[in-house]
Amino acid sequence: MFDPRKDNNDIERMYFQDDGMIPNHPHLPVLLYKGVWHTDPVGAESRFNRNGWSNSWVNGVFDVHHYHSNAHEALAVISGFVKLIIGGEKGQKIVLESGDVVVLPAGTGHKRLKASPNFRITGAYPGGMSYNTRTGEPGERPQVLQEIREVSIPDTDPVYGRGGPLTKLWLNRNN
Repeated sequence: MFDPRKDNNDIERMYFQDDGMIPNHPHLPVLLYKGVWHTDPVGAESRFNRNGWSNSWVNGVFDVHHYHSNAHEALAVISGFVKLIIGGEKGQKIVLESGDVVVLPAGTGHKRLKASPNFRITGAYPGGMSYNTRTGEPGERPQVLQEIREVSIPDTDPVYGRGGPLTKLWLNRNN
């Protein structure tokens, strides 16, 4: 159960600027929920789906910089660990372990740097949105910048569902 008096402080927020190749999101932060599902990471995909985040999959993360300009993405590590760089080549390196969840606003670059042999991750999108995959090619820029601006804030948090912190944190970006 989500307790807004406590849990908002446990969610790390990271902001990234457009680096000329990876646009990132101009206003919304990446949200990192460390260890939120450590007791049952394997059930992450079904919890995403119950919380209104679907079109889900289980696999890995590409080892090239990429982003989705037309959808936000939630990722939950279900086994092992992964070291990612978020935000493009000059972004921030993070390590995610089994039970961690990261939510990437549309346009946010991500790339796998290293992973354990048993690494598995599940991804999902608000309302089951169909997502594209972009790599920062110069010809993408005008269209993807418009697409990023048009992606709406989800109705539910992928971890906590209705009333969860994502909507508040993304609507009130100064929190």
